[in-house]
Amino acid sequence: MAKGVKRNTKQEAIDSSTHSSDTKPSPPLKKCKTSPSVAVSADEEARFVGKPVPAEQARVKWPHRYESKNKVKVISSSDDEEKEIFQAKCHYTKATVDGISFDLYDDAYVKAEEGKPDYIARIVEMFETVDKELYFSAQWFFRAEDTVIKSQAHLIDKRRVFYSEMKDDNPLDSIVSKIKIVQLPPNVDLVEKEKALKSYDYYYDMQYSKPVTFTTLHKENLTTESGESSVVSDDACSNGVVESNNKNAKPTKINDSEKSEMTLLDLYSGCGAMSTGLCYGTNMAGVKLVTKWAVDINEHACESLKLNHAETQVRNEAADDFLSLLKEWEKLCKQFGLLGSKRDEDTNVKSEESDSEEIDESRDPYKGEFEVQRLTAVCYGDPNKANKQKLHFKVRWKGFGPSYDTWEPIDGLSNCEESIKDFVIKGYKSRMLPLPGDVDFICGGPPCQGISGHNRFRNYTDPLKDPKNHQLVVYMDIIDFLKPKFVLMENVCDLVKFADGILGYHAVGRLVSMNYQTRMGIMAAGSYGVPQCRLRVFLWGANTMMNLPQFPLPTHEVIGRGVVPVEFKDCIVGSDNDNSYKLEKSIRLGDAISDLPEVTNNKGKDEMEYAGAPQTSFQKYIRLRKQALGKDSSKRMMLYDHRPLELNEDDYARVCHIPKIKGANFRDLPGVRVGKGNKVELDPDVERVLLPSGKPLVPNYAITFVRGTSKKPFGRLGMDDIVTTVVGRAEPHNQALLHPNQDRVLTIRENARLQGFPDHYKLCGPVKARYMQIGNAVSFSVSTGLGYSLAKAIQGVCTSKPIKLPHKFPDCLGQLSSL
Repeated sequence: MAKGVKRNTKQEAIDSSTHSSDTKPSPPLKKCKTSPSVAVSADEEARFVGKPVPAEQARVKWPHRYESKNKVKVISSSDDEEKEIFQAKCHYTKATVDGISFDLYDDAYVKAEEGKPDYIARIVEMFETVDKELYFSAQWFFRAEDTVIKSQAHLIDKRRVFYSEMKDDNPLDSIVSKIKIVQLPPNVDLVEKEKALKSYDYYYDMQYSKPVTFTTLHKENLTTESGESSVVSDDACSNGVVESNNKNAKPTKINDSEKSEMTLLDLYSGCGAMSTGLCYGTNMAGVKLVTKWAVDINEHACESLKLNHAETQVRNEAADDFLSLLKEWEKLCKQFGLLGSKRDEDTNVKSEESDSEEIDESRDPYKGEFEVQRLTAVCYGDPNKANKQKLHFKVRWKGFGPSYDTWEPIDGLSNCEESIKDFVIKGYKSRMLPLPGDVDFICGGPPCQGISGHNRFRNYTDPLKDPKNHQLVVYMDIIDFLKPKFVLMENVCDLVKFADGILGYHAVGRLVSMNYQTRMGIMAAGSYGVPQCRLRVFLWGANTMMNLPQFPLPTHEVIGRGVVPVEFKDCIVGSDNDNSYKLEKSIRLGDAISDLPEVTNNKGKDEMEYAGAPQTSFQKYIRLRKQALGKDSSKRMMLYDHRPLELNEDDYARVCHIPKIKGANFRDLPGVRVGKGNKVELDPDVERVLLPSGKPLVPNYAITFVRGTSKKPFGRLGMDDIVTTVVGRAEPHNQALLHPNQDRVLTIRENARLQGFPDHYKLCGPVKARYMQIGNAVSFSVSTGLGYSLAKAIQGVCTSKPIKLPHKFPDCLGQLSSL
């Protein structure tokens, strides 16, 4: 190798981005010395065999190797960095290394650095450089530990590797030995897989690509003997030709004539913002998605979801119990011979019997024997607080009304098999609970409090053993049981930040281990038309028969996206600085809330009239009502939940002292001064002002918050602000939550608008509970965009790049008034 020539190897990729998630170090290169006349190393450890490929044929097949008489040709790559291509004297199709014969397109181990396992590659070129050095071009396969799965590689079969389109050049004598790799069809039968692997060292069925994407391969022989790649790229998405027992082992689209609607299960649903937005987005693209089931442990959130979605079966229970219930339900359906039998077309659960049966008012409910009239509900858990986790049925007793219903364990109903059978048959026909294959799409944001920055006792060494992170495992277990076509998981960015991102690696690893294609993206809410930054991680999953959905491109400019690890920076949707699409100006706080009626600290209402017409396009579409609410055109449109958290007398007095200027905060109160390092302290020259209660106007906690450097306590917003993130608590003690020109915190409805909630979406529960529901929600603008992307995948659109949303999104949601 000539001195001063930069080697074009995989090591350079890792050198230029030391935290890259889709590259690994290249093997150390051994120097190949050649004589002027023969293609052979000095010690004959590595040499080419036979005649070179005819010159004309070589130039046609590998033209990039014959474009310059210099040793290398420098070109600009897609990422605006220079790339150096070795120029060839000639190409070969055979070689020997250490006495082992290799043919072009053989698979081989390639030497790694000391102490590391050898790398795995396919030999796609063999050539002698113009300097008479012997090289081969490697197309790399990745082990699970070399991908973003990393420390969670134990989830993946050790014989499984992942194809990549990554290639680089290496000295011929860095080849170690020959191996055999076979491409297997997606979801190949376990017996067939084991049979095939008797003759092979490894298998592959997916491609790994940048930034964090695993996609199914649908063609055998990705690099043919002719040297032409037959890999199915994301852009092509052509149907596969691999013969398999799985006749559907290729991307498909769902035919509208076969299925009128798609079913959605919303896990950890909260008040339903994620699933509702997804349904809006799919409908926008012409696909009907319906939330059939929703599960959340928060009672008030379940009430809100049910209020807005009468068609949804909402279950107020822990996800762990829900999974146990699904397993028990499947056993019951199997026990009564129901699996595979016909079910009702109308999947909404209806009341089969009236509650107006004859009731004996004189009967003592605590004496005598009782007869089961019918069963009305089922759950798994401990509804009677008896420390017994098991299957229970809710019993309606003959002669008694619903107020006397009780939860009874199944083993206490041994004489009621007919009642149980009748209940299960009706529940099976109405799809009261989903069985494997019933759910087309599962979405959810499993809570991981163990990684929260508010948790002072986080387990840094093994977060997966922290019970507070267990719901991530439960979420994946439910997916594994129900096997939906599509999956979408949402979480905070700490998923990829905390403990080197191990929970993110685990999530990806679990999906891939279940043979789901997967793609990770990080989206900023403000990029999709709301006045809020809020970064969140999203993880798509699609089974091998479906196209893997993309992420929607940003539609609006956004300020202050937040920080994510370098390794995941390319996952931020729209981070590629593509100028081919135009961004609308950022939506500001005033654009969202300036039309709302003025309310005071203690005089908000759950329902009121608007003060006037909408003033911005955002306000116009956010006011859209459901068609169901608009059948009576004479009925006035009402505004819901426009009430603030009522502050106590001391906090209200403090708020009234904060100047009505953008950015004003407790530092503007008398008796506070700013010292060195921008730290606040009490001014010793000013007598401390006290409130009528005797407490100080400037509380100590405001002065000591973040060691005196924060400006957030009692911070006032401006109408041209973009809020960092909507939080679930409305106390102004450590957040800038004050209305720009009113002495109060932002109302529930104002927070809802920052999240993109349509005004018709009503909330239930105490005021604090409603704030929490809004703060925990996924922004409607984001979930709607994701729904649109899902619909495009369902319709057969498959691309390696994020997709464009309709013009003026989300203003175009106006077409959704029929929802």
